[in-house]
Amino acid sequence: MNIGIYYNRDQVERYVAEKLAARIYAAGHTAILIDDLSELCGDRLVVLGGDGTMLRAAKRASLLNIPVVGVNFGRLGFLTEFEREEAEKVVPLVLDENCAVLNRAMLEVELNGSRCDCLNELALLHPIAPEKDNRVVTIDVTIDGSHAGEFVADGLIVTTPTGSTAYSLSAGGSIMTPDCETFQLTPVCAFSMRSRPIAYSNRSELGFSLPKGALVLYGDGVYLGQAGSEDKLIIRKSVRSAAFLTRGLSEYFRRLTEKIN
Repeated sequence: MNIGIYYNRDQVERYVAEKLAARIYAAGHTAILIDDLSELCGDRLVVLGGDGTMLRAAKRASLLNIPVVGVNFGRLGFLTEFEREEAEKVVPLVLDENCAVLNRAMLEVELNGSRCDCLNELALLHPIAPEKDNRVVTIDVTIDGSHAGEFVADGLIVTTPTGSTAYSLSAGGSIMTPDCETFQLTPVCAFSMRSRPIAYSNRSELGFSLPKGALVLYGDGVYLGQAGSEDKLIIRKSVRSAAFLTRGLSEYFRRLTEKIN
């Protein structure tokens, strides 16, 4: 097996990746060190960094059908399987051909015919500028063409099960297991008590009626553009998914409980 080891140079020293590569070689396999996302390769990929690094690497790896597993060198590490002090444990897992693979659903965002995929979330936020009033916005949502609700808030976040651990939890929503077939709509600083989180099947298609003033769109923290009442915004489940190597859901819940507490 050929194992790629991608490390964030701002968070991880190269020697850490070299030590893991040496263990992989000692086990009779090959490894390649990577510090550029455009060069991802291998049968499987070890990612060294924080959640942001893991998010970017997993999205890129999903295009190449490469399963990933992460070691946390950031802060929370919701997406990683191991902490930095147990980094060496990643080697037997990544070399185990029978280890569990968790396929995490992604969002497909279509704005006026242009499409992109998100692993974590799509955020619709009203722009903030010195010359603009800081007002709430009203966003109407349809699910499969039927009216689903009206959100009066500072914005709206559509989260995958992966993104629910941070966004939905902080806004009073629920945490979804990574293999859950559900996405969630979570208002940002809701103005109306009726603007509560909504869970919906990831087999459904979302449509939006947006306010006249353009909203700013961010997918996984990356600026996607602006959308207003004249634009057509649709969200559906992506045909792509991100494959994560895992020790199992029981381990996921143990780590999640530790991080939340």
